[in-house]
Amino acid sequence: MASSDDLKYVYKLVPSSAPIPESLPDRLPVSDLDLQSGFIHLSSARQVPNTLKFFFKDEPLVYVLRLEYAGVEDNIRWESPDAKICGPRDGEGMFPHLYNGLKLGKKEIESVAVWKNENGWDHALENAASWLI
Repeated sequence: MASSDDLKYVYKLVPSSAPIPESLPDRLPVSDLDLQSGFIHLSSARQVPNTLKFFFKDEPLVYVLRLEYAGVEDNIRWESPDAKICGPRDGEGMFPHLYNGLKLGKKEIESVAVWKNENGWDHALENAASWLI
């Protein structure tokens, strides 16, 4: 588990098939996976690369939503990923899951980045190194 003292942001990756409007609404649509799980799947900065490469490998672009951890910390549970879906995620630790009634919108989102898949995600990750903290 992390505290707000050592974790500044958590991230939500959203596929290009669910475009993010320029003006964020109070509540964005929730993915089928999040609906089935009953919480919003998030990643720490360290977990984003493998989440991106595994779950979004065929997406042409991804919206990366950055949430200030201190603003959502009370509704975060740190839980182990289900290895049935993508196998063990060794060294990545527990994942942040947002339990707030599946609400994610302008109140929770600090900023949005758009990353393009250019023959893999490495180039996007290199360009985002100073933003993905």
